Amino acid sequence: MKILVVEDEMSMQRALYNGLKKYGYAVDSANDGEQALEFIEINSYDAIVLDLNLPKIDGIDVLKAIRRTDKELRVLILSARTEVEDKITGLDTGANDYLSKPFHFKELEARIRALLRREFAQRDTVLAFGDFKVDTAQKCVKVKDQEVDLTKKEYAILEYLFINKDRIVSAEELIEHIWDSEIDMFSNSFKVHINSLRKKLAEHVGGKEIIKNTRGVGYSVKEYTDERV
Repeated sequence: MKILVVEDEMSMQRALYNGLKKYGYAVDSANDGEQALEFIEINSYDAIVLDLNLPKIDGIDVLKAIRRTDKELRVLILSARTEVEDKITGLDTGANDYLSKPFHFKELEARIRALLRREFAQRDTVLAFGDFKVDTAQKCVKVKDQEVDLTKKEYAILEYLFINKDRIVSAEELIEHIWDSEIDMFSNSFKVHINSLRKKLAEHVGGKEIIKNTRGVGYSVKEYTDERV
């Protein structure tokens, strides 16, 4: 999943960037409201962590601009403004959640996960598909009770495919949601990760194809159930 962090205090921005990357998210960072809106115009994000006290364009005005064109994008306000009226203003303007500084990072990440589950109409933290289970809280994948050893990028690809299991997802969409915006779209990084993921999954299900590649269209997951008694 891809997140935009909008924070002008550089030490806080770096902490948010590094923390979210450790949890497996793709992260872009904006230093002010103007840059945030430029990023949103050219990139696709699953969620935004938005400070309110921003240079150039205030966070509330950034949120208003987002909501004029996008009603679905998940926005979590992370602000030092702790007055009840500030929280009401933020939520009434269209924020999906509001967390005051100082905060505990694990709570922030849990709230982001909750927002993303809401976006994809997925209430449970575990995505089940045949014999596969993807635990979005623990960031792990199991076939029956056996855990599949995946890298963060491999896990992120599989999670996104499971969330969108009813359709074919293009390579471009996967890259857009799983890598940050600095990736070279012409590099072979995506192919290396998707091929490694497909190989690892096949090893756990007797060589069966779990991720199908529809040439020229994209990728989708196939349900697998071991029918042996």
